Amino acid sequence: MIIGNGLIAKSLYPIDVEDCLFFASGVSNSLETRSSEFEREFSLLKNSINKHPEGRLVYFSTLSVNDQSKQNSCYVLHKLKLEDYIRNNTSGHLILRIGNIVGKGGNPNTLFNFLKAQIFQGNTFNVHQRARRLLLDIDDVPKFLQMNSERINNQTVNFAYPYYFDLKEIVQVLETQMQEKARYTETDEGDFYKVDFDETINDFFTGINADQYLRILAEKYI
Repeated sequence: MIIGNGLIAKSLYPIDVEDCLFFASGVSNSLETRSSEFEREFSLLKNSINKHPEGRLVYFSTLSVNDQSKQNSCYVLHKLKLEDYIRNNTSGHLILRIGNIVGKGGNPNTLFNFLKAQIFQGNTFNVHQRARRLLLDIDDVPKFLQMNSERINNQTVNFAYPYYFDLKEIVQVLETQMQEKARYTETDEGDFYKVDFDETINDFFTGINADQYLRILAEKYI
């Protein structure tokens, strides 16, 4: 059973099963501060668990909980609170902390969507030279779960392509795919946080290097 109707939820349709609860609904804006939005997701999660006490839960969290600069943000604190609730109130779960999702449609503020819009509209934007981002093809979410959900139980897994892409690297690939020249200024700003990926993730992406992965994302979604 799937809870949600966004990009992640729709990607799960091919692997939907009755005995597994995929919770893919909730606050998607990492800058959200309204307590009512966080409470809405928490209430929905608790009700969903209560209605399916015997089912296994797959919950989608975020890699930004590893970002030390965001440890006091409402969004990260909320995600950590829900993670703890799941660990203490379910008999079987997988918490999947995901990186920057790339797919068709979805949130216009995601990295790929934002950069694509800026280039297409001819806007000038800033590129932070020290910033790095972890990307994830939306199609890899159901593929990974189908391959690993049965053998990964009561665990929290960091999930993204295990390479830190710099923003200029991403922009250049988008320029090539769109056949448009991006207008941007480079500033000596930005940062990134380190994430530990276990062998399950490294094995999943075996055989495809970072350049190939980025090119595939551009070809599929631009």
